[in-house]
Amino acid sequence: MSKRDFYEILGVDRKADEAALKKAYRAKAMQFHPDRNPGDKAAEQKFKEVNEAYEVLKDPQKRAAYDQFGHAAFDPAHGAPGHGGFRQHPGGFEFNFGSGGFADIFEDIFGDITGRGRRGATRGPERGQDLRYDLEVTLEEAFKGKKATIRVPTAARCDACHGSGGEGGARPKPCPTCGGRGRVRASQGFFTIERTCGACAGTGEVVDKPCRKCRGEGRIVLDKTLAVNVPSGVDEGTRIRLAGEGEAGLRGGPAGDLYIFISIAPHEIFQRDGAHIHCHVPISMVTAALGGAVEVPTVEGTRARVTIPAGTQSGEQFRLRGKGMTQLKSQIRGDMIIEVAVETPANMTARQKQILEEFKKAGGEDASPKAKSFFAKVRELWDELKG
Repeated sequence: MSKRDFYEILGVDRKADEAALKKAYRAKAMQFHPDRNPGDKAAEQKFKEVNEAYEVLKDPQKRAAYDQFGHAAFDPAHGAPGHGGFRQHPGGFEFNFGSGGFADIFEDIFGDITGRGRRGATRGPERGQDLRYDLEVTLEEAFKGKKATIRVPTAARCDACHGSGGEGGARPKPCPTCGGRGRVRASQGFFTIERTCGACAGTGEVVDKPCRKCRGEGRIVLDKTLAVNVPSGVDEGTRIRLAGEGEAGLRGGPAGDLYIFISIAPHEIFQRDGAHIHCHVPISMVTAALGGAVEVPTVEGTRARVTIPAGTQSGEQFRLRGKGMTQLKSQIRGDMIIEVAVETPANMTARQKQILEEFKKAGGEDASPKAKSFFAKVRELWDELKG
């Protein structure tokens, strides 16, 4: 019976990126997990297929081999022992990257591209993947800091086998297919290529009797609840790292890390600019003309009094020192910048209109020098055009 295509099993396109692969894997793993389908042999088989497909496609090297050779890339039957160095082959030379000769020289200089170092050493337990969690906070929470509780879907260490993958906590044994090396050799035309062992997924170890709860992986999919301390002064894009709170490693491997990315929710009144806070404040025409004072809110929840001098124009700014945002890992605060907008009266009473008419007759328009200067220049331009 031929094996199903790994991309088809996960339900993703062959060009799917890492994030799409992980999302599809989690959805399928949750759907077919044995705890959710007790006694369902078909679901159990699909769960195994999903895990096998993801273990291959999440690794760039394994994925590249699978894309080129398909399931044959991990079939031990294609393996063939070779000799180091170059070997004559009908029609040309065969590059054999086995032990000794050219392979040893290559690895002495560059090391094994899989990160294992010298040949003969196994990869050992695989480190779990890092996770990302996006957390949105309000501007006030970014100012004061907060303690948040989050739920993160992840792969956690199996409590039934204590992460070993073996029933009752039994430890894995060296893989008989690759002899514990995690690699097998396969001949493809003129080349003998070493590939990751499909029997042990490159770990060099297998379990005789897999744990029933985790099916030999040493980890299970679940939602983890975590407490996160968001410090005061965080800004858009601030990253918080929780070491060891990522996915558990395969068969007892160390866990990855969890990275929390902070985003700031839009505010109804304030606009943040680094450590500074901007606030647009409308003021009446009377206050702008005669002067006065207005009270404005601050990000810390108090009020601040701003003095408006007579003759203030729209767009003028007033700076309140030390009333802006807290800065991360610092006692220094930014400033709060107030920008006023003079509001034209609307819905006036007859008496109010009468007062403005009297103001106009008394030469009120002369009290607006910028407008008077502008229209004087316009008249000069028109006269030049006529002349």
